[in-house]
Amino acid sequence: MADESSSQNKTLPATPRRIRKAREEGQVARSRDLAHFAALVGGGAALALAAPALTAHLQRLVDAGLRLDARLLADPHAMTEQLARLTTFALWVVLPLGALLAVLAVGAAVAAGGWNFTLKPLRPKFGKLNPIAGLGRVFSKHQLVETLKASLLALVLGGIGALYLQARLADLQPLLALPLPAAFGHAGGVVLGGLALLALALAAFALVDVPLQKHLLRERLKMSHQEMKQELKELEGSPEVKGRIRSRMREMSRQRMLAAVAGADLVVMNPTHYAVALKYDERAMAAPRVVAKGTDLLALKIRELAREARVPVLQAPPLARALWAHTELDREIPAALFAAVAQVLAHVYALRAAAVRVADIAEADLPPLPVPPELDPHHGREAAAGT
Repeated sequence: MADESSSQNKTLPATPRRIRKAREEGQVARSRDLAHFAALVGGGAALALAAPALTAHLQRLVDAGLRLDARLLADPHAMTEQLARLTTFALWVVLPLGALLAVLAVGAAVAAGGWNFTLKPLRPKFGKLNPIAGLGRVFSKHQLVETLKASLLALVLGGIGALYLQARLADLQPLLALPLPAAFGHAGGVVLGGLALLALALAAFALVDVPLQKHLLRERLKMSHQEMKQELKELEGSPEVKGRIRSRMREMSRQRMLAAVAGADLVVMNPTHYAVALKYDERAMAAPRVVAKGTDLLALKIRELAREARVPVLQAPPLARALWAHTELDREIPAALFAAVAQVLAHVYALRAAAVRVADIAEADLPPLPVPPELDPHHGREAAAGT
């Protein structure tokens, strides 16, 4: 009951991944009727084309088999050699025909479901030893369709063969009075006529069976909503794993950013809520570049690392807020802030040139910094609070 309800819930078409996995497991649309039709038509055509040579070959085989040689009765080894020669003689007919039928069977399978080579179906599956699961497979819809189709095919082919033999029975009676070559030729014509009728019946069954097998395969591979969700989860990764990966990547990026603070030329703060570390190399950069930025606890960590590395820290709230809001990590600052940053950097370079130890720099020690009000995200709130 559980299997039946689960199969009823499988209403979604199979995804390309599900189809690919099914092919790897050997689940491909195959039509037995198409293989039977190809073998019958190919074998019949080969027999018809090779009829003259085959008749002569069979005549020599019968003649050699029926010829009595007294030496064979006296020498057992001679009898063994004669049997070996007759067997080899017969194999020259059977083996080429068998090889042709094998090639035709493979070609029919490829025509129905495409080429698919896999060894997975050969692996032992102990779950199939379960008798309850076996009963489920025996009484499945697929097995029922196959049984009905095979029964109908047997009835149709048996009926065609019986009616044909009944109609041609009078033509087969005179064969006993004909010479062997003539009897072979006449019997071959009767057999080929019957094979042609059987081939027409198999062709009709194959035309129905090939699309039917493809439809049944699609039905077996249908997926439930839960299976679809599980496949999407496997493709994209579980949210927990993705979250851990993103957290780890953020942590690694944060560590790299904090390591770059020691090489910065200046840290601008607000004084505790925002911190932006800047670096400028006139030989490699067209403008100062942001090497680290953060808020709250991360801003305090940047200031701590800057002081340990003796990087100047400027308390300039409007400039710090503007840099934090309008810059990206490892990117150059916007052109509207060039003048303010250049003024601060010039002050730092001047102090270094005078051999003055640079530590914290108060905004009051500098001329007014030209920070455009529209770049300061807190400018509107400060103006409202002042009024």
